[in-house]
Amino acid sequence: MTAPTVDIPNYVAGSWTIDPVHSTVGLLARHMMVSKVRGKFNTFEGRLVTAADPLASTVTATIDLRSIDTGNAQRDDHIRSADFFEVDQHPTMTYTSTGIRRDGGDLILHGDLTIKGVTKRVPLALEVEGFGPDAYGGTRAGFSAKGEINRKDFGVNFHAVMESGGVVVSDKITIELDVEAVLDAS
Repeated sequence: MTAPTVDIPNYVAGSWTIDPVHSTVGLLARHMMVSKVRGKFNTFEGRLVTAADPLASTVTATIDLRSIDTGNAQRDDHIRSADFFEVDQHPTMTYTSTGIRRDGGDLILHGDLTIKGVTKRVPLALEVEGFGPDAYGGTRAGFSAKGEINRKDFGVNFHAVMESGGVVVSDKITIELDVEAVLDAS
């Protein structure tokens, strides 16, 4: 067996289930050109497989777009509408990894993101937070990832212009993930 191409302390190879209670799938958008609004999805699921070589690891995730939570029910309902996610027709978004590579000292997770039936390659800057035992006799792992998309690339085309000429919602959306996963029992 050859040595892994990435050295990660306490690394554990195996199959993992994302723990939604201890994970966050979020987004951030500029609002009215003056502030940022954060949102999160309350319902999601996913699987990770950490391979003997960390760069051969994979992840798949499904996010329920109906579970968007920005802290404002009126805004959440608008985001669920045809102006944005159109959840009646497209209730979920998915991410399926296609590879991991090193970029200097950093890791980049590449994958296919599907929103509203449109699939685009989306890279995410990946951080491995750690591996260790949990309080229940199991093993946990933590990961963070961040990336950007243009929402219009996925058919999310709502466009409202303010009197000043700025837009109500930015095209650029930041994706932020903090994931804790549980090692599947053998």
